Amino acid sequence: MATIKDVALQAGVSVTTVSHVVNDTRHVSAKVRERVELAIRELGYVPNAMARSLKSNTTSTLGMLIPNSSNPYFAEIVRIVEDRCFGAGYTLVLCNTDDEPRRQSVYLQVLAERRIDGLIVVSTGADEDDSLATQLRGLRIPTVLVDREIADPACDLVETAHMQGGLLAVRHLLSLGHKRIACIGGPTGVTSSEQRIEGWRMALAETGSAPNADALLWRGGFTSQGGYEAMHAILRTEQKPSAVFVCNDLMAIGALRAAHESGVRVPDELSIVGFDDIELSAYTSPPLTTVAQPKERIGALAVDMLLERMGGKRRDARKVVLQPELRVRASTARHAGFREAGVTPATSTAATTATSATSSKSRTS
Repeated sequence: MATIKDVALQAGVSVTTVSHVVNDTRHVSAKVRERVELAIRELGYVPNAMARSLKSNTTSTLGMLIPNSSNPYFAEIVRIVEDRCFGAGYTLVLCNTDDEPRRQSVYLQVLAERRIDGLIVVSTGADEDDSLATQLRGLRIPTVLVDREIADPACDLVETAHMQGGLLAVRHLLSLGHKRIACIGGPTGVTSSEQRIEGWRMALAETGSAPNADALLWRGGFTSQGGYEAMHAILRTEQKPSAVFVCNDLMAIGALRAAHESGVRVPDELSIVGFDDIELSAYTSPPLTTVAQPKERIGALAVDMLLERMGGKRRDARKVVLQPELRVRASTARHAGFREAGVTPATSTAATTATSATSSKSRTS
């Protein structure tokens, strides 16, 4: 591997001159600069980024931790974050914690040793929040939390109003005449999942549809396999629900497959609503009705808030909660009793219109 001395020798200049060209720390004549840059290209010289960072106290590198790289929701957020970082002149180092607290702790230390300028974190869950908060305070790196809260007032946070999203999903199902509505939640203790489940409970409580709601709650671990297994369990119960709110799209895709394998027609016999609006949700069979998280705004705000803190433009932590939207597609329909009675609830008009428009568009595509 070529060294700075090799470049200086080939260009016929001093090592100091090469350093000034590489770091742009002093004026160098155009002729000499061209000679040095030519030698760098010919020799394939790569400057020592760590040495340069020690001089400038910055690395132009940001770190990001996500809990599951196989989840399309996080993949889509990462793409948005990476684009925003690149546009601002930063490179992004990505670490997948695989929902393991120990791996999360190790990666945080590795990123700190690489002298990253800032950090974006989607935590693994709630059980280890205290240790994560303690570690973040010890690292003293500007940090933005995404999607999942932890008890650290020093960190910025950008997330969706998860409980409101659960309310939107279940109110939509209630407006279609469904009363027995099950829920497939994510891992126990993960704040985003618990808040979505709470939205489900609140919506049912508004109508008195399920005085014992927990009897209709299953867990799917935020994976397609988990959603698949939970749906099979639901369909084996004596009193089957007519609708299911699934707390993320990945589990909903697994639930759709389980329904298909069991001979249950969606949405004629069972309505399903997901959460996240990943790109794949529009291409399932049938296309999935889901609660859309504003992913573009989440990713952009996470980077912008981090750059504000890094640039000293703001010292106080900031919390931004964005509102979700319902995307009505073909996986939800009126309850059979409503269709037979010809009942059209006023609250369901907009949702029904959106469903009809989506179905019409699908037939003509």
